[in-house]
Parts: sequence; C-alpha cells; structure tokens
Amino acid sequence: MGKLFRSNVDRYVAGVCGGLGEYFDFDPVIIRIVWFVLALCGAGILAYALFWIFVPVNPDPGK
Repeated sequence: MGKLFRSNVDRYVAGVCGGLGEYFDFDPVIIRIVWFVLALCGAGILAYALFWIFVPVNPDPGK
C-alpha cells in the first residue's frame, strides 16, 4: 500500500471516498454508502470532515 491521498479523479465532494477506495483497492461506491449510513448516525459527518482536512489531495493529477 502507498500513501493515503484524496482522489483527483473519483470525487463527488472532496475525493475522500475515492481516495479510500484507491488506497484499499475497494469500490468507492460501497465506501460512500457506509459514509452515508454513518452520517445518518451523526459520526460520519465529523469523520468525513476530518478526512477532508487532514488527508492531502493526490499530487499526481492523473491518479
């Protein structure tokens, strides 16, 4: 595994789910569904915001 980055390509809001999908080689749609369920419980919004703040954008524009 490489370093965790937010995605430049597979992004809807900030690229957090796309970046996690690339990092874990997992479908980002499943990760987005999990974030949505966590957001309904309240914890997902804070976790997403923290990832958005602390995880850098991928410096390679094609990945």
